[in-house]
Amino acid sequence: MSWQENMQSWLDNSELEPELKSQLQELKNDDTQAEEAFYAPMEFGTAGMRGVLGPGINRMNIYTVRQAAEGLALFMDTLDDETKARGVAISFDSRYHSQDFALESAKVLGAHGIKSYVFDSLRPTPELSFAVRTLNTYAGIMITASHNPKQYNGFKIYGPDGGQMPPAESDKITEYVRKANDIFSIKVKTVYQLREEKLMTLIGEDIDQLYLSKLDTVVVNHDIIDKAGKNMKFVYSPLHGTGKMIAPRIFQDLGFNNFNMVKEQAILDPEFATTPFPNPEFSQTFDLAIALGKKIEANILIATDPDADRLGAAVRQPDGSYKLMTGNQIASVLLNYLLQAKKETGQLPENGAVVKSIVSTELSTVIADKYGVKMYNVLTGFKYIAEKIQHFQDTKSHQFLFGFEESYGYLVKPFVRDKDAMQSTILLAEAAAYYESKGKTIYDALEDLYQEFGYYREKTISKTFDGVSGKSRMAEIMKQLREEGFEEINGVKVVETLDYLNQTDAKAGQKSETGLPKADALKFILEDGTWVAVRPSGTEPKMKFYIGITSDTDSNADKKLDGFAKVVDSWE
Repeated sequence: MSWQENMQSWLDNSELEPELKSQLQELKNDDTQAEEAFYAPMEFGTAGMRGVLGPGINRMNIYTVRQAAEGLALFMDTLDDETKARGVAISFDSRYHSQDFALESAKVLGAHGIKSYVFDSLRPTPELSFAVRTLNTYAGIMITASHNPKQYNGFKIYGPDGGQMPPAESDKITEYVRKANDIFSIKVKTVYQLREEKLMTLIGEDIDQLYLSKLDTVVVNHDIIDKAGKNMKFVYSPLHGTGKMIAPRIFQDLGFNNFNMVKEQAILDPEFATTPFPNPEFSQTFDLAIALGKKIEANILIATDPDADRLGAAVRQPDGSYKLMTGNQIASVLLNYLLQAKKETGQLPENGAVVKSIVSTELSTVIADKYGVKMYNVLTGFKYIAEKIQHFQDTKSHQFLFGFEESYGYLVKPFVRDKDAMQSTILLAEAAAYYESKGKTIYDALEDLYQEFGYYREKTISKTFDGVSGKSRMAEIMKQLREEGFEEINGVKVVETLDYLNQTDAKAGQKSETGLPKADALKFILEDGTWVAVRPSGTEPKMKFYIGITSDTDSNADKKLDGFAKVVDSWE
């Protein structure tokens, strides 16, 4: 149907949810916004379904959530009875309608006789992953839009291993979602019926305690925390989100006595009143933490995004100011400390492995090499890191030590199969205590790495392509880049081109396969070790351009990165 016909079917629905009905009356007078809301259904990307709240088949609302849950339920109906009976774990964050969407999901699943285990209040995404594994459910649902602004929400599906549902299963679920095209007729049970029929169980503190006990195993050297931890001063912000439920308990359990929470951002506020973008990679989100940090002379500031899977940090400098670290820098320091501490305590295995995305820093690779640890590269999306972890376990080939993406997501222990800001909070706190005992800061540790391996710099350039034409424009750009390619970028020769969609790796006049699954992404390797990657986002109307360089000095690295950024920024 046309977008006008789709919208009319909503206007004709006399039982439309009142809030959506009111919003629809306003929307119908704006053709541009109406077309975007009704021109096509929402899609599953690298991290599930995510979009703006409101009426429409391309918006997040109870009907599109029911449709997504129906797709999962129909897929589970094809499984054997024992597998289907394992049920689904469900969690949610602090956003508008998150708890509503969690309950709507349970009501749809219940209509198919599928049991759900729903958290009694908001919990972090990594704890949902942990719950799937702990309860042995077949799947998990996390209602969150992660670090997006307040007008967004999302629906992420997790598989039996606790990782985001891999492409094969996700594609099948999408097929079933599309079959449920009459989204107003999807059957649901009431919450009362679910409880009466024992099709819904509330979970909470029982899972919290198990999760916290596992988090304690992230610590490599408790002696470091016992000796130096009590002197460390931390500021923590949950950015109005789920980290508030777990992070304070972590610091208390580990003995970090000087723990201070940003009280304004500890309010569970779906408006995210203190920041327009609750994303720890943006400096503005640290304004309140910095103010508190200066007041108490805190050593380090930590912020986690609303669903507590991403972590950002700022470190106190000698002049009392705070310097923010990038996701790549945090990952490099965490990895180096982890491997060093494991080596010093005799815990470093001979078959250790680290996994990172293809767009993350190569500094981590040389760090891993130093300790004799194998580095694996995977496609963007933490589910690919989860798949690699499972492969290690199934084949007994390697012991997973650390995984990360440049977008501020890290994982230390595989009892969770998604990025876990609670785990990385622990490791960062331990590393900070260790370097404090040596008279250094986390940032000093990063400078030491630069002195040893060279000055690595990375930058991500995001370009937004909103509206109906946005997707086609992104496709045009990718097509042009594939067809024309590059002999040089910024005056430096391109020696290798990796096309992950066509599965080709062109190097020195020869072609081979990339060795990774298909994905709409390109990566160009240059003669001096610089690399540039391009891909459309799987969850937002954006294209992302990634640059990685290395140089001999701090200033030369900045100049080199700026030069490449200007060239890459012109690609549109």
